[in-house]
Amino acid sequence: MLDTFTVATFADHLGEPFRIHPDAGDPLVAELIAATPFAGAAAGAAPSSGGRAPFSIVFRGPRAPLLPQRIYRIAHDALGSFELFLVPLGPDGVGLRYEAVFA
Repeated sequence: MLDTFTVATFADHLGEPFRIHPDAGDPLVAELIAATPFAGAAAGAAPSSGGRAPFSIVFRGPRAPLLPQRIYRIAHDALGSFELFLVPLGPDGVGLRYEAVFA
């Protein structure tokens, strides 16, 4: 499923809630705040070996708990469930940011 995702897949869902499922407890609700093509990708750079132009997405969740860097199951009402490797970027003025990269 992940190989079909593009930056446009996520750009259509900016501002929407996604549920991040840690191993135990309730899911953490995070808002998708960015879907950004890598430099050159927007200018028509060749897709990666996976067949798509590389991009990243950023979620903003609550300040606590801080989720460590690892693979999480993500759920969204329209996109379904899938697994992503999330990296905590740190806090902004509202909450904690997490990034996933699609290369």
